[in-house]
Amino acid sequence: MTFYLNPVSLDLVVALGEAGSISGAARRVGMSQPAASVRLRELEEQLGLDLLQRVTSGASLNEDGRVVALSARRALEALAEVVSVASRRREERGGTLRLAASLTVAEYLLPTWLAPLYGVSPPITVSLRMANSREVAALLEAGEVDVGFIEGSRQPPGFEGRSVHLDELVIIVSPEHPWARRRRPVRSVDVAGAALVGREPGSGTREVLEDALAERGLRAHYAVELASTTALKESVAQGVGPAVVSRLVVLSDIALGRLVEVPVRDLELTRVIRALWRQGTTLSDAGRRLLGETS
Repeated sequence: MTFYLNPVSLDLVVALGEAGSISGAARRVGMSQPAASVRLRELEEQLGLDLLQRVTSGASLNEDGRVVALSARRALEALAEVVSVASRRREERGGTLRLAASLTVAEYLLPTWLAPLYGVSPPITVSLRMANSREVAALLEAGEVDVGFIEGSRQPPGFEGRSVHLDELVIIVSPEHPWARRRRPVRSVDVAGAALVGREPGSGTREVLEDALAERGLRAHYAVELASTTALKESVAQGVGPAVVSRLVVLSDIALGRLVEVPVRDLELTRVIRALWRQGTTLSDAGRRLLGETS
């Protein structure tokens, strides 16, 4: 015989075994005692078993009731697992995609990559945290984001990842700077000898510059260190000193004549933009779709 068992009735039997009385069980499941008594009698009729030992002082589960309560608990746990699996599947197809990205990626690359994800069904909610590359890795390690985008020469250990963009760095100065009038490219020794406007420690841009200079036995020196690309560009425009930035962030400034690009002869200033996720984790469907847009 096939019949439907209401999960609320099963929950009531389990609660009765724990509370030891119908009134206590009713409170646990959030119903009145008379309603609980009716549900228990209906369940007994469905199962063809007396589940309760009824006495004048109250009612408690008999031996059959205790056996049924054990099976009811397992059935409820199985139902909870069904709900959990469905929730995870929903999140894989939609839900929230938590991202962290370096400033250049967040401002100049991610908007294009994310655009095709808007308006999809089921909907995807994107949350984005902007940080330097070192901080992005820390957020990933802490499990606070699902996918991170970093710049730099090396992929940090403990993560899976893939290259998504090759970014060119350029040297910029103000139009009044002596380098703006040079007919020949500057050299690595010129860059090392200048007081630079630099990004803060942990920045992928800074890492690439310092690695390129280190290959020639040189070190960078900074007049000021800034965590904001906008502040860095403005400092250069005001004549504080040269800087190294992604070409992406200064295209309009160069076109308008606010900044001047200075060619360099003997430094390799390119970097790989990488998407990272924690080792051993599986990307959600939304995460895989985003990476598909970076190809």
